[in-house]
Amino acid sequence: MKMNEKPIEKKRQNKTKIACHILRRKQISRPELASELGISMPTVLQNVKELMDEGIVEEVGEYESTGGRKAKALSVVSDIKFAAGIDITANHVSYIVINLKGETVCQKRSRLRYENLPGYYEDIAVGLHSFLDENRVDRQKILGVGISLPGIIDKENHKLMRSHILNVSDINLESISRLIPYPVQFENDANSAAIAELQGTDQNAVYLSLSNTVGGSIYMNNSIYAGDNFRSAEFGHMMIHPDGKVCYCGKYGCADAYCSANVLTSYVGDEADPADFFRILEQKEPGAVELWSRYLDDLAVVITNLRMAFDCDIVLGGYVGGYLKNYMSELGRKVLNYNKFDNDTLYLRTCSYEKEASAVGIAMTFLDAYFKTFC
Repeated sequence: MKMNEKPIEKKRQNKTKIACHILRRKQISRPELASELGISMPTVLQNVKELMDEGIVEEVGEYESTGGRKAKALSVVSDIKFAAGIDITANHVSYIVINLKGETVCQKRSRLRYENLPGYYEDIAVGLHSFLDENRVDRQKILGVGISLPGIIDKENHKLMRSHILNVSDINLESISRLIPYPVQFENDANSAAIAELQGTDQNAVYLSLSNTVGGSIYMNNSIYAGDNFRSAEFGHMMIHPDGKVCYCGKYGCADAYCSANVLTSYVGDEADPADFFRILEQKEPGAVELWSRYLDDLAVVITNLRMAFDCDIVLGGYVGGYLKNYMSELGRKVLNYNKFDNDTLYLRTCSYEKEASAVGIAMTFLDAYFKTFC
């Protein structure tokens, strides 16, 4: 290594660290950057100047004065780059574009039944191009396209190893990526949603996805714990009622059979969605109230098991998670009936992204990567 390479590498690392921290904090002052990152003020000032000269960072206002000169608020310039996300489910496909701040620029959800056929994958690609054209997204600014799917994914080999929901196994995902003229990444849908909720928070947490199936993700040390066989966080197949209701996996008593969104929507009708159930629940329809109480009882058991196993925050997401905000007190009381180790449920919260979390999360994976490579 040449003598001047170490200082150059250190400078690059500092610049990347500062850019990524501004991205995660949304808005931050120069003194806060120096304090939170443990970097000297002259180093912060020099790197911020370079980032501003390159059009990556901008000043967006001033902080309230505490007696001296007001500190300038720094933020990432949002529209210099974009990332796209696609979420594939059994019956729908969602498209989303986010800017460099992680903010949603445009989104669309269409009904499209999954089929492992070339025509289906072509429809996905055509749909993406149409979506970008409709919203006049600058193609030259797209960092990449992330695709989330329900199932076990081998990201290194671009394979969908198994998906109960899509009823397929050993699918070569290049059937999709070869049709898309951008860098493409794949991820499990629950992991993608966890990234949307937790990326950059420096917080260990468990994400519990309560959609048409129950899944989840374990977010530790700012990354997803995948497990030795890519099967971590199959929370839906934890047994909560031995010899209970049959699960789609063939076992009896799985959490999925009691806590999936289908448990609620099936009460309303075959084509119903969670909004239909919660509408009649708000009207105090007796059957819905009784079903909801049983649902929360079973959910409380799952939450308690997760808390005992991981001892960290738990985020409730998925279709049902988006409606739980008004019922957290009731759920908390039920959890405390089972959990005798905690005096409160402050570790429990609902999701920030009530819709399209998976599409947002998989798109977000391109943002940090951009800052780590641009300088």
